[in-house]
Amino acid sequence: MTIFVDMDDVLADTYGKHIELYNQEHQQKLTLAHINGGEVWQNVPEQHQMSIHDHVNRTGFFRDLEPIKDSQQVMEALWHKHEVYIATAATQFPNSLKEKSDWLDEHFPFITWQHRIMCGHKFILNGDLLIDDRSYNLDKFQGDILLFDSPHNVHDTDYTRVHNWLEVAERLF
Repeated sequence: MTIFVDMDDVLADTYGKHIELYNQEHQQKLTLAHINGGEVWQNVPEQHQMSIHDHVNRTGFFRDLEPIKDSQQVMEALWHKHEVYIATAATQFPNSLKEKSDWLDEHFPFITWQHRIMCGHKFILNGDLLIDDRSYNLDKFQGDILLFDSPHNVHDTDYTRVHNWLEVAERLF
């Protein structure tokens, strides 16, 4: 099987990093428990929203993310069983291309550069399965899809949802 896996909020915890930086910048105590859907910026006062938008343009933002729990172990098992590619929108933000590649080298070294697709639109991908947290990436994909759970997509109901990497493993092994 050819499997494409998104990075942000699927392998790498960008949502948590936004919350962490927001709390540091504005001396707040925002947690996931305070979030009722939507993006982090949609869950803070209007005067703080632009600072969250700017996080992705900071040097180091994509390099310093934490891996999503169990993603490394499950991805390595998938890697040995299937044709696995990382498909991430790395061209959208100026610093992210190198930072994402360096991050993968550190946290997923078994996924070689030949299996990393740094792209814009994902509908051009041709394979059996796409695991992504964004419904707009899943909508036009021609193969099977799994919506990876994230606070911003809790209200998306038209997709097969996986809540964590252990659920991914249950479905694919």
